[in-house]
Amino acid sequence: MDLLGGVSSWRKSRSKWHHFEHRRRQHQCAQTQTEIAKETTAQGNLSNMASSWCRISPIIPIFVWFLLVFSLVCPVHSLETIEDRGSNQTFRPNEELKKLKIIAARLSKINKPAVKTIQSPDGDIIDCVVSHLQPAFDHPQLKGQKPLDPPDRPKGHSPSGMLEENVQLWRLSGESCPEGTVPIRRTTEEDMLRASSVRRFGRKPRRHVRRDSSSNGHEHAVGYVSGDQYYGAKASINVWAPRVANQYEFSLSQMWVISGSFGDDLNTIEAGWQVSPELYGDNYPRFFTYWTTDAYQATGCYNLLCSGFVQTNNRIAIGAAISPTSSYNGGQFDISLLVWKDPKHGNWWLEFGSGILVGYWPSFLFTHLQSHASMVQFGGETVNSRPSGFHTSTQMGSGHFAGEGFGKASYFRNLQVVDWDNNLIPLSNLRVLADHPNCYDIQGGINSVWGNYFYYGGPGRNVRCP
Repeated sequence: MDLLGGVSSWRKSRSKWHHFEHRRRQHQCAQTQTEIAKETTAQGNLSNMASSWCRISPIIPIFVWFLLVFSLVCPVHSLETIEDRGSNQTFRPNEELKKLKIIAARLSKINKPAVKTIQSPDGDIIDCVVSHLQPAFDHPQLKGQKPLDPPDRPKGHSPSGMLEENVQLWRLSGESCPEGTVPIRRTTEEDMLRASSVRRFGRKPRRHVRRDSSSNGHEHAVGYVSGDQYYGAKASINVWAPRVANQYEFSLSQMWVISGSFGDDLNTIEAGWQVSPELYGDNYPRFFTYWTTDAYQATGCYNLLCSGFVQTNNRIAIGAAISPTSSYNGGQFDISLLVWKDPKHGNWWLEFGSGILVGYWPSFLFTHLQSHASMVQFGGETVNSRPSGFHTSTQMGSGHFAGEGFGKASYFRNLQVVDWDNNLIPLSNLRVLADHPNCYDIQGGINSVWGNYFYYGGPGRNVRCP
């Protein structure tokens, strides 16, 4: 990509746009005067206002043209900036070129050569990448290796058959990736430019997982178990498409497998579904994974955006949109997730749906999770950036409170953990907690069909959550 040529082309196209905009405004003015004159002959003031507006408006493109010319002479004072959000920096061409070069280098590292490319109906591009060339194998401890064979599932796990083929939108194209390849959602320059920080693209914000009211803008409604040694977890979650109020907020529902203290040595393995306009550029719920070994500071990432998770499946694309989704007072669609530690090699494997192994997190990525987890959490999380000084209207789950129950509220059901002997067992001491129950709440229960379960979620801002 010719970066200097791109900047020059941008300036030329911007100049053409101002000429077009000036002509368009003149045409609009003529139309406005004619229409108002016809409709308001008895309201001379409105006609005068229209005439005044049309006399003033040509100044606007002239003023913008002046600023554009000024920016060419003194580029430090350009109108446009693509600095990280909130940086308040002026436009500096050298810095912007450096940023674009960093993005180009990162994209070349993330996006591997594809043997086949599939266009998804939602606009995603899915690359079929040879398994041992996926990003995970950039890791020094994996270079030259190939994905491992699947381990035995935990005892007591009985998958009910294979997952529906149309569980992700990209599969609706009828295309699939060949054997020996894995489907990877292609990352674009636009994806990286949307990020609040290019340097931290693909990572969650630095924060602690401890559930309390001082959660730094992150709000949770979770069920959790602790006080034992855990070697995995399983749950079924119904999928929704919650409304997210702005680009820099998200809404997700996931499992956390956690070990370490709640300081800088926190280890987590995470999987679920999320709506994240910043990460994906849309409002579709998407299947995602995450990991960190230092409390979200320098290690780990979403999906396959760094070397870490090893994908072994050619039918599921991590980060791709899920379809269908649940509807209020209508059909419910849920997905099953199982994460467990292979007793033989110590790696943490992920199963999605009923029987499809997605891949694994190598044990060497972790410190505390090399042995076992000390806590498992299930539930929802949102970001509350308090737009306009009020609580966000970003929804959690279905956007409805737990008390509305089946078909209306979001749920986790059949919650289980894996014990030291690789047995899948029911939870014995599930506790539930909501940071701000007037905004998002949670209600737990147990029965013979769903085992341990809970409903959770909410609308965010409402009369009780200002």
